[in-house]
Amino acid sequence: MVFSSLTFLCIFLPAVLILDRIIPSVRLKNAWLLLASLLFYAYGEPVYVLLMIASAFLNYIFALLLDFLKDKPAARKVVLAVSVIVNIGALVYFKYTMLLTESFNSLTGFDIPVPQITLPLGISFFTFQAMSYVIDVYRGDAGVQKNYFRLLLYISFFPQLIAGPIVRYSDIEEEINKRKQSPEQTVNGILRFAAGLAKKVLIANNVALMADTVFGALGNIDTLSAWLGAIAYMLQIYFDFSGYSDMAIGLGLMFGFHFRENFNYPYISGSVREFWRRWHISLSTWFKEYLYIPLGGNRKGKVRTIINKFIVFACTGIWHGANWTFLLWGLYHGTLLMLEELVPKKDRGIGFKIIAHIYLILAVLIGFVLFRCDSISDFGVYLKAMFVPTGFDLSSKMFFLSLLTPLNITALVAGIIFSTPVGTKLMANKKRTGMGLALVSVVLCMLSLSSGTYNPFIYFRF
Repeated sequence: MVFSSLTFLCIFLPAVLILDRIIPSVRLKNAWLLLASLLFYAYGEPVYVLLMIASAFLNYIFALLLDFLKDKPAARKVVLAVSVIVNIGALVYFKYTMLLTESFNSLTGFDIPVPQITLPLGISFFTFQAMSYVIDVYRGDAGVQKNYFRLLLYISFFPQLIAGPIVRYSDIEEEINKRKQSPEQTVNGILRFAAGLAKKVLIANNVALMADTVFGALGNIDTLSAWLGAIAYMLQIYFDFSGYSDMAIGLGLMFGFHFRENFNYPYISGSVREFWRRWHISLSTWFKEYLYIPLGGNRKGKVRTIINKFIVFACTGIWHGANWTFLLWGLYHGTLLMLEELVPKKDRGIGFKIIAHIYLILAVLIGFVLFRCDSISDFGVYLKAMFVPTGFDLSSKMFFLSLLTPLNITALVAGIIFSTPVGTKLMANKKRTGMGLALVSVVLCMLSLSSGTYNPFIYFRF
C-alpha cells in the first residue's frame, strides 16, 4: 500500500517540501520532485512503478515521432492511432481482463481460467494524462517535451498521481520549466490541503462507517436505514474524492504548480447537465475534449449527438471500475441527460428551481446507490428497501437508531453544510480564522488517523 497517512504528513511531505525550498534551481527541484514521486509510488507499487515509467517513455517517443513527422499528416495519424491503442490496451488488460473473462465464461458456458491481475494504483489517471499529452502534441495544443525526465515528472508528480485530478500537460508546461514560489502561495496551499484533509478524515471517513454498515446489511435493512445509508454514501463519495482533489491542489501550490479545480459544489445543481459541469470536472472535460468532440460532438445531427453522448457516458461509467454496474451508472446518467433535452429551456420561477434541485438530488442519490452496489441484483434489493416501506418492527428501529450516534449526526450535518458554498464562506471570512481552523482540523485529523480509525479510499482502485 502507499505511505500511511501519518507517515506522509509527518515525514514524507515535510522532507520533500523543505528540500524543495533549499534546492536553488528549477532543474534540480524537478529532479528532486521526480525522485520523491517515484519513491512515493514505488513504496506502494514496487513492480508497477516500472509500468508507469515505461508508459511515460512510450508516450514520450510517440510525441517525438509526431513532432518529427509534422509535415507528413498521414504518418502522424498512424502514430496517434498506435499511441491510443497502446494506452487503452494497457488499461483494458490491467483493469478489465478479469471482468471480460468472467463475462465471456458466463455467456458461453466456457471455463477459461480468470487471470488474477493486480490493478496498478492510479493507472486510469496517469494513462489519461499521458494520452492527453500525445493528443495535444498532435493537435498543436502543447509543445513536444524533448526532456524525458520532465515529462516523467508531469505524469508521476505525487500530489495527483494516484487520485487525480487529471492534469493536462499544457496547464503546467510552463511551470515545469519555470515557476515561482512565494510564502503567500505556500500558505494558500497549506490551507487548501488542510481543508481537503478535513473533508476526507473528519467527514468522509465517518459517513463511510454508516454507509458500509447499511450496505453490508443488504436484504435486512428497513426503509429509513436504506435512505440514511444512501445519503451517507452520497456524502462519502463527494467528500472522499473532492477532499483528495483539494489536497492535490494544495500540494501543487506548495511546490509552485497550479492545478485546475475538480469540483464546484455539484450538489447545488438543478440538472444532470449542470451536475456534470461541477462533478469531477477534469474527467468530464477529458471525455469532452478527447472523445465527444472527435466523435463529432453535436455537429452531425440530433441522432448522432445522442449516440455520441451515450458513448461518452458509457465510457465515463466503465472508467470508474471493472463492474457492469459502473457501465449501467454511466448509461443512467446519459439517459437522464437525454430526457432533460426534451424540457424547454426557459427562465423559470423559484418553485421550478426548487423542484429541479430536488429532482437532481434524488436522481444522483439513486445513481450512487447503483454505483455502490456490487451487482445489479443488489441494486434492485436496495431500491426495494428504499421505496417499499418496511421497518415497523423493534429490531429495525433499533438498527436505525444505532446509526444515529452523536459523531455520525455531526458528520452528516457537516457534510450537508460543507457540500454547499455556505460552509466555505463561513471559514473564509478572515485569513487568521482560516489558519486557526486549519490548524485545529489538522490536529483532529492526525488524532483520528493515529487512533487507527476507519480510513477507506474509494478512488485508489481507479
